[in-house]
Amino acid sequence: MSANSRVMLIAAAAMAALGLWLLAGCIKNDIPYPRIQPNFTEFEAEGLLSAAEIDSASRVVTLKLAETTDIYAVDVTSYKLSAGASLVAGELDAPLNLTEPYVVTLRMYQDYDWVIVGRQEIERYFTVEGQVGATIIDTTARRVVVTVPANPGAKAVKVLSQKLGPQGCVETPDMTGQTINLVDPVKVTVEAWGRTEEWEIFCRTTQSTVSTTRVDAWTQVAWVYGAAMEGRDNGVEYREVGSEKWTKAPAEWVTHTGATFCARLVHLNPQTEYEARAYSDDEKGEIKTFTTQELFQMPNESFSDWWLDGKVWQPWKEGSEPYWGTGNKGSAFGKESNVTPSDITSSGTGKAARLESLDVFTKLAAGSIFAGSFVKIDGTNGILSFGRPCDLHPTKLRGYLKYSSKPITNLNDAVPFVKAGENDTCIVWCALVDCAEPITIRTKPSERHLFDKNASFVIAYGEVQYGEDVTDYIPFEINLDYRSTSRIPKYILTVASSSKYGDYFVGGVGSTLYVDDFELVYDY
Repeated sequence: MSANSRVMLIAAAAMAALGLWLLAGCIKNDIPYPRIQPNFTEFEAEGLLSAAEIDSASRVVTLKLAETTDIYAVDVTSYKLSAGASLVAGELDAPLNLTEPYVVTLRMYQDYDWVIVGRQEIERYFTVEGQVGATIIDTTARRVVVTVPANPGAKAVKVLSQKLGPQGCVETPDMTGQTINLVDPVKVTVEAWGRTEEWEIFCRTTQSTVSTTRVDAWTQVAWVYGAAMEGRDNGVEYREVGSEKWTKAPAEWVTHTGATFCARLVHLNPQTEYEARAYSDDEKGEIKTFTTQELFQMPNESFSDWWLDGKVWQPWKEGSEPYWGTGNKGSAFGKESNVTPSDITSSGTGKAARLESLDVFTKLAAGSIFAGSFVKIDGTNGILSFGRPCDLHPTKLRGYLKYSSKPITNLNDAVPFVKAGENDTCIVWCALVDCAEPITIRTKPSERHLFDKNASFVIAYGEVQYGEDVTDYIPFEINLDYRSTSRIPKYILTVASSSKYGDYFVGGVGSTLYVDDFELVYDY
């Protein structure tokens, strides 16, 4: 080969290598990182009244703090993150000022902001002798207003009790037991944790010593609130609009709290107009008119309507609007439906729902039926939507159940108090909530988001559990414990499960729960 040929060959090789290098430099790494949300799995702090609420769907940790805790300096004692997650912004090793939400950032491939929220309720009171109605305590403006009769007025008012700050604070002056002049506002200084607040006490007078303050009308129940002078014969009377006769609420229907009181009127007619008023001795408060709500029963509450969608049983008529959901799409992915219709019913007619805990891919799939829908399968886990619209106030959930409890076979470190071989436990529960949308339930451990009966959006809750065999159908009744009579629900959540801890894949394979003939009750 000639010299020129060798030079040309070397040049060609060099140009090819340069082309390959340039081409390699243009290759982009277009493989996306997986999107996995990093979560708090545990969170502990000093002064908690209850376990921290960890909402992985909204990425919020809520801390309910005792009033002896300085909310300006909350010490985080420990926390745990989901596997592979790290804290990249925010400081949890120093005391947190939780008078406002505190934001931290967790990272697992991508960054996600989480919010730490402090909730603290401080018991505050200020009462005087001969007071009419409840004290108004405005924590924002730091104003206290009490009302007394125009005669004798505000010149000589005896203070019965005073507490305007957290437990252990110093209040100057402490007027408990003293008779003071409240014609002009009196200032009180409250000192706690080295910080000082200034409050003002106001007194107003009234010619009327009784008032009907509010009525909360339900379907067959109404709550009538009144205010008067403590120590008198205080109560409530009511009637249907158009009737001339007033009926006094029996004493056992009336609850007294100092100078305020509330009557729970029962056995009312749905969708009916009533009048109510407070009374104090011979004096009458203003008349409040209200209309009771309608009755409502959950569709297919007898669980008699079913259809077979492929190999998945669905608890509604084919072509009709679904109300109840199950985990059948998840369990049928591995085996068969674990929620099925049954001819074994409480009345001997129609159908009932049969819920069985099965082993699916080495995980326990508890049989469960709920007011809501199954959203999708996430690997071997489920995403569910709990809740159907309801703005009413049922007082109870009744129904029938029978149960075969099997020894617990499947365990999970998330519920360490459950031991293998113990009897499995079934559960039926009902809740009324006022959150903005149905509650998303996620069973995937790294994204677990379950229902919390103590959450702030829960208005009412009740449950029954059985941890032994119930060989024949028995009636059950769940009393709904309301935390407010005035809050209006947006959704009702009704759930039955053959294994109480099925959300954690814990229970006994073969545990079987039958439920039948659910009924919402609206009276006491």
